[in-house]
Amino acid sequence: MSQTRKLRVFLVDDHAMFRAGVRAELGDRVEVVGEAGTVPEAVAGITSLEPDVVLLDVHMPDGGGRAVLEQVRRTHPRVYFLALSVSDAAEDVIGLIRAGARGYVTKTISAEDLADAIRRVAEGDAVFSPRLAGFVLDAFAARPDVPMSDPELDQLTNREREVLRLLARGYAYKEIARELFISIKTVETHVSNVLRKLQMSNRYELSRWAADRRLV
Repeated sequence: MSQTRKLRVFLVDDHAMFRAGVRAELGDRVEVVGEAGTVPEAVAGITSLEPDVVLLDVHMPDGGGRAVLEQVRRTHPRVYFLALSVSDAAEDVIGLIRAGARGYVTKTISAEDLADAIRRVAEGDAVFSPRLAGFVLDAFAARPDVPMSDPELDQLTNREREVLRLLARGYAYKEIARELFISIKTVETHVSNVLRKLQMSNRYELSRWAADRRLV
C-alpha cells in the first residue's frame, strides 16, 4: 500500500454525534469517504465507495454490524472491517470475527491508537484491544466445549442478545428499558421473542441458558 496515500475509511454507527466525534478525532490521519447510520445505507455506501477500511458499530437496528459485514463481503471481499463498539462481550467479538471482521476495539480507544488499528487492519493484520483479546482467549480456555458457531444464539438479533444479557444479570424490565433507551413495551416484546425462539417459558430458564454460554 502506498505510504503517501491516506487510507479511505467509511464510518458505520447509528449515532450521528458519535460519527462526528470519530471524524474530528481522526482528523487528517485518514480520509473519511462516507458514513451511514443504518444497515441499508451502510451496505449501499460501502459497495459504492469501496473504502480500505470500514469502522463498524456492532449494535444497530436491522441486524447490526454483522448484517452489514455479511452483505458486503459477498461482493466486496477486499473491503476490511474493524469493529468499534462499546461492548466487550465475548459473543459480540466472536460473532463479528466469525462473520469476517479483521479486528475489534472498544470505543474507549484513543484517536492515535484507532488510527494505528485502521492502518494495521488495512495491511491485513488482526487487531484487538489487549484486554479484549485476553478476555476472549480466557473465555475459550474456560469453555473449550462451546463451539464458535451456536445455532441457538445466532438466531437472536443483536438487540435481543442485549436484552437477554441484562435480563440474565437480574435487571428489571424498567432498568433494561432505561439502559438501552427503549420503552418497557419494547423490552417485553424482545423478551417474548427470545423466549419463543429458544423455546423457553420464563426468565429464570433464560438466565441459566445465558450463564451456560458465558453471556452474563
